[in-house]
Amino acid sequence: MSIPSAFTASLSPEERAAHGRSARRRAPRSGHGRFEAGADRPDPIEVIERQSAQRVQELVPIRYGRMLESPFRFYRGAAAIMAMDLGRMTDSGLTAQLCGDAHLLNFRLLASPERHLVFDINDFDETYPGPFEWDVKRLAASFVIAARANGFSTAEQEGAVRECVQAYRTRMREFAGMHTLDIWYAQDDADSMRKLLASSMSKHAKRQTAAATAKARTRTYLQAFAKLTRITSEGRRIAADPPLITPLRDLVAGSSAGEEEKELQTVFEEYTKTLSSERRHLLGHYHLVDIARKVVGVGSVGTRCWIILLLGRDDDDPLLLQAKEASESVLAAHTGGERFDNQGRRVVTGQRLIQTTSDIFLGWTHVVSGLDGRGRDFYVRQLRDWKGIARPETWDPAMLRLFGQVCGGSLARAHARSGDPVAIAAYLGGGDSFDRALTEFAGAYADQNDRDFEELGVAVRSGRVQAHDL
Repeated sequence: MSIPSAFTASLSPEERAAHGRSARRRAPRSGHGRFEAGADRPDPIEVIERQSAQRVQELVPIRYGRMLESPFRFYRGAAAIMAMDLGRMTDSGLTAQLCGDAHLLNFRLLASPERHLVFDINDFDETYPGPFEWDVKRLAASFVIAARANGFSTAEQEGAVRECVQAYRTRMREFAGMHTLDIWYAQDDADSMRKLLASSMSKHAKRQTAAATAKARTRTYLQAFAKLTRITSEGRRIAADPPLITPLRDLVAGSSAGEEEKELQTVFEEYTKTLSSERRHLLGHYHLVDIARKVVGVGSVGTRCWIILLLGRDDDDPLLLQAKEASESVLAAHTGGERFDNQGRRVVTGQRLIQTTSDIFLGWTHVVSGLDGRGRDFYVRQLRDWKGIARPETWDPAMLRLFGQVCGGSLARAHARSGDPVAIAAYLGGGDSFDRALTEFAGAYADQNDRDFEELGVAVRSGRVQAHDL
C-alpha cells in the first residue's frame, strides 16, 4: 500500500513530496468526500454479529444495549462496520500506524511516566498499519454525530469537522519540516496546549478546560482502588457488581475455578516476561491478591477483560492492572497487510508507535485455556491513571470546534511518528480541498451511521439479537 519505510528514508525530501503528490492520481483529494453504501454493501448487523460470536455470550446483550443508547454509542461499537466501508473505497496508499478507532472520545488527558498531564489517544484495540485518511475520516464523522446529538445546526457540525481536519493538515505540514527526532519527541502537554489555545477560547471554555484538567489529576489509581475494592475478612478484595464486575471467586465454582485461576495466573506470569528488566523488578514488589472480570466500554463489551489487584507494602499500597483480550484488528481484513502472531503484541507495538509516552506496565501475553483449549491473546496496562474523559454533551459549538483542533493536531502527531509526514503533507497540500472533502464525507457517513443504528433497533425488536440495558 506504500513504499517500504527503508526506501522512503533513503529519498530526499523533494522525492518524498513528489511521491505524496503523485498519490493524488490514485485518490484525488476531492474524491474523499463521496460516500455511497451501494446495493452490495454487506449487512451491518451481520458484521457485528460475527464479532459477537467470539465473545462471552452472556455479555453480548449488554454490548447491544449500550450501542442502542444513541447513534454516537452505536458508532463507538461499530468500528468493524466502518472498517468494512473504508476498505471498499479508493485510498491514498500513504500509510501510517492507525489508531483504528479514532473517534473523539478516544482522545483524552493521560498521565505520562514523568507525571505530566498530556493529551493523546487512549485505546488501541484496533491499531494497524493502513491509509492515513481512514483515521481522519473516522474522527471527522464522530464530530458530526456528536454535534447532532447536541442539536447543533448543519453549519455548526461542519464547522467542527473543518477545524479538526484543518488542524490535522496544518500540523502535518509542520512535522514535514521538522527533524526526525524532533517529531518523535513531540508531545501535547496539557498546560502548554491550554496556553496555546487561550487566545481563541471564551471564558466559559477556559473554565471548562481548567476543570477538566484538574479532574483528570484526581482520577488516579488510588481513586480506582477506593472505588473498586473493599475490606473483607480475607483482606482487601475487588468488590462485586455483577454482571459489570464479577470476581473470579464468584464467576466459577468447583474444579473449573481452579482451572480459571491457573489460567489467569499464567496470563500474569507470562505478561511479566514482556516488560523491561527494571519494570519486572518494580512489579516484583507486588503480589497478586484478587482477579475479577470487568465489562468495559461499548465496542469491547464481551471481550474477556480482567482486573488484577496487586498489593505492595500493605493493604494501602495497591496496583490495579487490566488484562484485556486482544482479537484481530477490524482493519486487518481490509488492508492486505501482514498478520500478527500475537494480537496483544500488535496492540502494544501500535500503541508505542503512536503514543509519545505509554504506560510503564504495558505488555502482552498468550495463554491456552484449560477450560476450552483455545489460545487467547491479551494485553495488559494500568487500569486508570490520570485520565480525563471528554463530555461533548456539555459543550457548545465553539467548544466542540476547539476540541476538533486539539484532536486533529494530536492525530497528525501520531501519524507523523510512523508514517511519512513529508509525503502526507504534500498529498494534503496547502489549500482546503481535503478539508472540504472530509466535511462532506463526515456528513454522509453520519447519515449512514443513523441508518445502521436504526437497523440494530429493528434487529432487537424482531428478536434477531437480544439487548440488555446495563
